[in-house]
Amino acid sequence: MNKNDILLLFDYNYWATAQILRAAEKVTPEQYTAPAPASHGSLRGALVHILGAEVVWRTRAQEGVSLAAMPTEDELPTLEMLTTRWSTEELAMHAYLSGLEDADLHRTFRYRRLNGEMQENILWYSLMHVVNHGTQFRSEAAMLLTGYGFSPGDLDLIYYIRLKNGVLKHRIQAVSK
Repeated sequence: MNKNDILLLFDYNYWATAQILRAAEKVTPEQYTAPAPASHGSLRGALVHILGAEVVWRTRAQEGVSLAAMPTEDELPTLEMLTTRWSTEELAMHAYLSGLEDADLHRTFRYRRLNGEMQENILWYSLMHVVNHGTQFRSEAAMLLTGYGFSPGDLDLIYYIRLKNGVLKHRIQAVSK
């Protein structure tokens, strides 16, 4: 794993999250907070959980700080507040990742888990976990959004890479002619 790989994965991560957040703008406030068959109980619960994990892992890796808890739904009650906080976190994560060297990705770092237990991981394992974790819970959010009639569309990594490289743009233009 190298820095460019990690940067690509986080660019994808934030692109996919942006697709979810754009779709979430279309739901009503009641749908946003409604109890739902998802592991964090609602669309808001899923989104706050994804953001919370990003905050926790970045602060562990970058600052050596082990937060006592993840951000909560009470702290981010509206989609607007969540989106604003996520924008701040995305900037912080990109700044952190941009400062890394390839060798940094292979270092071990220690942190305290939310349950108080000490743990250590290789940095790139934890960064990959953040992206994979986001994928898991974005899929729950996408399921809920689709149920509300607002599918976020394709969120696959390969779709993002093709879009980024202009493959889909050219294909869409060729089909529409």
